[in-house]
Amino acid sequence: MKIAITGGTGFVGTQLKEKFVQEGHDVYILTRSPRKYKGTNQVTYVGWLKEEFHPEKELPVLDAIVNLAGESLNSGRWTEERKQSILESRIKSTEGVLDLIDALPEKPEVLVNASAVGYYGQSKTKTFTEETTEPGNDFLANVVEEWEARASQAAEKGVRTVYVRFGIILGEEGALPKMTLPYKMMIGGNLGSGEQWMSWVHIDDVIGLVHFAIQNKDIHGPLNGTAPNPKRNKDFGQTLGDVLNRPHWIPAPSFALKAALGDMSTLLLDGQCVIPKKAMASGYTFHYPELQAALSSVLNK
Repeated sequence: MKIAITGGTGFVGTQLKEKFVQEGHDVYILTRSPRKYKGTNQVTYVGWLKEEFHPEKELPVLDAIVNLAGESLNSGRWTEERKQSILESRIKSTEGVLDLIDALPEKPEVLVNASAVGYYGQSKTKTFTEETTEPGNDFLANVVEEWEARASQAAEKGVRTVYVRFGIILGEEGALPKMTLPYKMMIGGNLGSGEQWMSWVHIDDVIGLVHFAIQNKDIHGPLNGTAPNPKRNKDFGQTLGDVLNRPHWIPAPSFALKAALGDMSTLLLDGQCVIPKKAMASGYTFHYPELQAALSSVLNK
């Protein structure tokens, strides 16, 4: 296959690129800075999202586009300006993909667009699946709703469109190194009440689910990119401590996290119990359905 990836130089994109290359596919990384990277026989870096670039003239007929581009949620305090930047980065990249689809002589068969479980809002009592159609009403839910609404325009153009709603991705980069730091310092414990849900997924299953969405022509619309066994924060932390052989004992109170992080504290103090019903019903087999094995595979290499 011939597959284009936006955000292909990031944590998930890099691993996805490597997976596709291993399988013999040709990969085209859409980037604002193509001259920074050296291509190979299977990997080509193509300029994108600047007036000087015309990717439609450099790309072959594509089988799929994977849109992973968007500003990180946890790289700074959420000022009003930062919130706007988080939203605009996702909208701009998705609109860039839509413009590319319009410009290509032949449309790709599928667009797999990154999304997030933040769509569902926050709850300590509810369980969410892809059949949950009512989004939450907080900042992250509003961002995801607008993000997916933009991506859905690809479906109107005749391109099968899948939004993979990722949970907390467990890998050597991303959130996990920050989560392990308190435990390595012997001060790990509950965040706030510890009752909030954490819907997590191993990086291998992130790659697997994107690959599955491309290959399975029956999948469209939302696809929960989470493991089938979410955990409450207190249980996640205890398991993390066990894997690291460190105590889980010093709680971080909610007021302290809110004072330190402001609105961004919602990433730590709030959550949702999300089940990947569509993936399981469609026959996807998780590499890491259980948390302890997932954490051990990343942390005990």
